[in-house]
Amino acid sequence: MSADSATDTVPKRLGTTAARGALVVMSGQLCKIAIQFGSIVILARLLSPDDYGLMAMIMVVVGLGDVLREFGLSSAAIQARDVSPQQRTNLFWINSAVGLLLAAAIIALSPAIAAFYDQPALQSIAVAMSLTFIFSGLATQFRAQLNREMRFNRLMTAEIAGMAAGLGIGVSMALADQGYLALVGQQIGQHGVTLVAMVIAGRWWPGLPRRGAGMAPFLRYGWNVMNTQLIGYAARNVDSLIIGRQFGAELLGLYNRAYQLLMLPLNQINAPSTTIALPVLSRLQNQPERYDAFLLHGQSTMLHLLVGGLAFGIAQAEPLILLVLGERWAATVPLFQALAVGGVFQAAGYASYWVFLSKGLTGSHLRFTLISRPLLILFIVLGAQWGVQGVAIAYSAGLCITWLWGLAWLRGSGAPVGGMLRNGLMIAIGYALCATASMLGSGWLGESLGGRLLAGLLAMLGAFLLLCLLWPAFRRSVVAVIETRKLLRAR
Repeated sequence: MSADSATDTVPKRLGTTAARGALVVMSGQLCKIAIQFGSIVILARLLSPDDYGLMAMIMVVVGLGDVLREFGLSSAAIQARDVSPQQRTNLFWINSAVGLLLAAAIIALSPAIAAFYDQPALQSIAVAMSLTFIFSGLATQFRAQLNREMRFNRLMTAEIAGMAAGLGIGVSMALADQGYLALVGQQIGQHGVTLVAMVIAGRWWPGLPRRGAGMAPFLRYGWNVMNTQLIGYAARNVDSLIIGRQFGAELLGLYNRAYQLLMLPLNQINAPSTTIALPVLSRLQNQPERYDAFLLHGQSTMLHLLVGGLAFGIAQAEPLILLVLGERWAATVPLFQALAVGGVFQAAGYASYWVFLSKGLTGSHLRFTLISRPLLILFIVLGAQWGVQGVAIAYSAGLCITWLWGLAWLRGSGAPVGGMLRNGLMIAIGYALCATASMLGSGWLGESLGGRLLAGLLAMLGAFLLLCLLWPAFRRSVVAVIETRKLLRAR
């Protein structure tokens, strides 16, 4: 085989692998969305806002520990061109040791956590949740290697098994009148089963850690990623911290359900998109044209899926939430609508995150985060002066500014910043028009919840088709998404 033929074959195989991976991951995500949606529907009818508020309080601390436990080493292992068996073993032991230390730390801090929120029940919840750090620490490098090798079918199977087991445990405990403990059991069960499934799927077991394996590049990369994630995590969770501290568990529970309804589609699309985009883009760093094509197409595909769904959710928030959660969660409607607007800009910013990681710009990403995230936190603190709704509106405004600022920051990176901006604005404006049509047409088939939803959906579909007919750029974007497989397989 000639050198040129070999060079051509590698991109073809990469595109084919990415195409297959996208199909597997998106199929898996549909299963995960179904399980998570079932969890929201069933448990919201069995548990109270106060139960969810208590869990949201402890999850602020647990989520922070998860960022520390991961230490950015999962991304470091995926982004690296080569990972030796000894390096992989050392990474496993680092993540496992950090997970164990964090479990001990949260047990020691559990009385202080309960005192901060003035909720004695949080002490026992914190102790129980410490198990998740141990399980997650052990699973980190198994997950990273499955990502790196693009064995997405095994990865999806392991994650789905964990989610299904967790839901089963949570529902069983809720039916037994265990209250917030049902949510604790769900988390522990999910992490434990996922760990076992990851070990089986990985078909690998670590040896003993050794020096001299060349760990410095991984640790430098991971350090920057971790610090960036810590600051980002603080910005994403300061709202829950403030609401829990100032307004109590019940209002935090309402806000948390609105936030989780928003994050359901965002997380379920962002996580698999990043799973596919990061290894592919990392291998295309020296092929600028293909890099730009994959990046812009990936951003468009993700935005059409997410923004279209969010637009319909904003337009039909009241009938959707009343049908899904029940009447006692009606107060989450305006909170969800305010947060979902910010979710559009958050989704648009995911492509910027891909650029930072795939090009190894973790130091630059850290500097950007050190400047932008404190501004978002300031917005949230100021918004709290107007109550929970003020927090939601301020959060969305901060996300909009962060997205635009991130694009400006990347202007010298070689990324197609102009195309990323045009993609985001075009798709956001297009679906905003569709959402307006959905709101106006909502009562066309009657005032029942089902009738309003059906009328709103038909009105939105009609507006979407009209946009495709009258707006050539929007139509080309939609057609490109439909032809995703052709692009991924192209030379």
